[in-house]
Amino acid sequence: MTLLEQSARIALAALLHDVGKLAERAGIEHHGRLDAHRTLYCPWQQETGNPRHGYHSHVHAAFTALAWDELEATGHFPDLRRDAPPFATAADGHATDSAVNAASAHHRPESFLQWIVATADRVASGFERDEFERQYNRNRERDNHYRARLLTLFEQIGRGRVAEGELDSRYPLQPLAPASIFPQPASACTPRDDASARSEYLALWQALLAGLRLIPRAHLASLPLWLDHFDSLWLTTTHAIPSATAFGVKPEVSLYDHSKATAALATALWRWHRDEDRCDPRTLREGWSDEKFLLVQGDVFGIQDFIFAAGGATQKHAHKLLRGRSFQVSLFAECAALKILDALELPPTSQIINAAGKFLIVAANTPGTHAALARCRQQLDDWCLRHTCAEIGVGLVSTPASCNDFAAGRFGALTRRLFAALDTAKHQRFDLCAENTSCAFDGFLDRFDNTLGVCAINGRHPADREASARRGYSLSRLADDQIRIGEELTRHARLLVARDAGTLPVLGLDYFGYHLAIVPGAEESGSYGELARNGSVLRIWDFDAPEADGTIWRGHARRFLNSYVPRFDAGDLRTPDRYGRWQGEAEAPAIAAVKTLNLIACEDRQQDGGGGWQGEIALMVLKGDIDNLGSLFQQGLERPTFAKMASLSRQVNGFFSLWLPWFCEHGLDGRQVARYRNTYTVFAGGDDFFLIGPWESTLALATELRGKFSAYVGNPAISFSAGLCMAHPKTPVRQLARSAEAALAAAKEHPGKNAATLWQHTVGWADWQSLMGPRRRALEALMERTGNHGAAFSGGLTYTLLQLSDRAGSRHPEDAIWRSQLHYQLARFFRDRVRGDEAARACRERLLLDAIGEIGSALGSHGGAYRLPLSVLLYRQRQ
Repeated sequence: MTLLEQSARIALAALLHDVGKLAERAGIEHHGRLDAHRTLYCPWQQETGNPRHGYHSHVHAAFTALAWDELEATGHFPDLRRDAPPFATAADGHATDSAVNAASAHHRPESFLQWIVATADRVASGFERDEFERQYNRNRERDNHYRARLLTLFEQIGRGRVAEGELDSRYPLQPLAPASIFPQPASACTPRDDASARSEYLALWQALLAGLRLIPRAHLASLPLWLDHFDSLWLTTTHAIPSATAFGVKPEVSLYDHSKATAALATALWRWHRDEDRCDPRTLREGWSDEKFLLVQGDVFGIQDFIFAAGGATQKHAHKLLRGRSFQVSLFAECAALKILDALELPPTSQIINAAGKFLIVAANTPGTHAALARCRQQLDDWCLRHTCAEIGVGLVSTPASCNDFAAGRFGALTRRLFAALDTAKHQRFDLCAENTSCAFDGFLDRFDNTLGVCAINGRHPADREASARRGYSLSRLADDQIRIGEELTRHARLLVARDAGTLPVLGLDYFGYHLAIVPGAEESGSYGELARNGSVLRIWDFDAPEADGTIWRGHARRFLNSYVPRFDAGDLRTPDRYGRWQGEAEAPAIAAVKTLNLIACEDRQQDGGGGWQGEIALMVLKGDIDNLGSLFQQGLERPTFAKMASLSRQVNGFFSLWLPWFCEHGLDGRQVARYRNTYTVFAGGDDFFLIGPWESTLALATELRGKFSAYVGNPAISFSAGLCMAHPKTPVRQLARSAEAALAAAKEHPGKNAATLWQHTVGWADWQSLMGPRRRALEALMERTGNHGAAFSGGLTYTLLQLSDRAGSRHPEDAIWRSQLHYQLARFFRDRVRGDEAARACRERLLLDAIGEIGSALGSHGGAYRLPLSVLLYRQRQ
């Protein structure tokens, strides 16, 4: 049996060590076996002052064994009872040292493997070594632990020591979905009685059993492949279950994040002791100061330059290239992490973080690990130099750590070491001074075919004969893959990662040694079971968007990689004249065909009442990221732990990679219309996002996105800034990216950040919401009233008001007369347009006073920023 298979078994036992918490709270049937399991797995606590009486504490450990049996009974769970090294079996004469015992005995460990899981459990929780017996096994469950709901870590950031009762929000006890990741007021999601609280747990338990049956049984033949699927199911089921509900302990870490951290730590611990040949409980218990762990971080750098690279004919396939490159970057990160796991023979649960091109893997700190990482680093560098000419790269660093370093009082220092190591890697890209780096450039000029020349897409890479023949023009394999990915993503939603291409429809390049194939949905990909049985397929990832109801689990490992792409619906096809000169593009496609950027730019046009359309034809680019995220992670929590760090990273990523694309497709505005379905999420994940959409809808999305993010984090100390730029649909994508980046940089210069920049004006979000909300609506109402009296705002007046807004925001003394100029311009406008009898003059005076009052107040409060709502109305009127 391979070392990888054995490591995966350790990981599974550790991952499910607390499954009993779900089972106990759900009240699963125990068939009279509970008392026996209590005796086996639960600590005995004597009553104070009465040594003859006591009780079994931590009953969830007994339920872990019961739950394990229920999972096995489905027939879709690995059978680890026979021939299951490193666990002993009955044939070995050590039946007690089984996987289920290692998982269940973490509160009463005896054997070495049981101590592996128990130690990892305590390290993941941030315990000091001397807290083992003093606190770990003596905390009793609170009386209402069924009703305890998971606290949000975001709400606690920057607040120091804060009691549970001082926190307002909790997560609803529901499966993972775009809506369920948002916290709610405690009163809204905390059950009033135990019966209703337990019914919510029972629904999750039943969802776990039903979800288990969706994993193809053929994949049980490859435990790492199956475990990757199960990890996603475990996330879906347990992301909102509080891991700890004992007296005096805040329920602030989810069962998923705690158990995932435990699995990673347990695997690394076992590997270290195995390699050091020190597999005894005493050495394990006493070696807390030994640096047994190696935290491996990877960072894909050059992402944005790569996605928006210009040159050659990039505009020819702009929308396909954007989709393809964005997804390709995600593949670089996923495949680089898989390469590390593969080289170290670690299961997928050893990868704790993977978001926005960054990943963190927990390995054993052994000479073999260091040697394997050195080989991987060289291979990753060579691949990136050879195939991308250093446009993209993968930084790889490692940081040793001991059990003591994970203690809550010391983990902050370890976090700072991790950030410092990654920052160093960013400044040592490719290590070009190394002796063997030149091999990646050997024969570089020989790769060019004189008849094909350079790639027509990027203008630099050598064209490949096969790719060029397929497309009919000079093309590199990298660019060909980008176009193919852009095409396939609109049709399929599963990705197979294989060692050998075989008959699979793989992409042209191998990705760090792996062959990738984008294939149809779950039903069709079930035919790849034989490839799973013979070990050819290493991973199968489902990257499809959540359903309209939020469902994300479909039986395969989830990766939130795919961007949302606008598509035609029946309503679009009924109004092709909306698209002006690009009407021809809108008449040919069928329903669900992908919209081009040209068509997206037309989507905010409205009928003008005369059979025509009005409104600017333009794109709006929205780029943003969270302010000061690094310091929030390093200094935000009063008692940080490994599981909390993993939880924060996962939750930050979840807002942008899970919720945002789903919201663009399915989110409804106040009129119950999916207003943002024409927004293209070029990338969204980690702590940043880049969106392209119709100009006015994207402005509304920016406002709503800020409000949703505030509700998601529930903490005014956590914010994001955004840069927006408006452009013609034919603008090169690289120019769009540069303009948006410049706008974002300007927003970051705002005092305290937490701002947005549009049309060279930067405002805080509070001002933005006022300008784009009440101020804009008041201006619209004023324009409607004046229009009803024959005095519709002219373009000339709007331009005059734009000039006055600049003067109102100016510090030059000569511009201080803007109020009198405003009065003069408005009076002249209404005098020329509202004429007639006494009633008409009275109406004119009311309009004039209201206009001066509203516009004057807005200019006085916002100065030059008032040009934002003025410009919106101006562009809306364009013919």
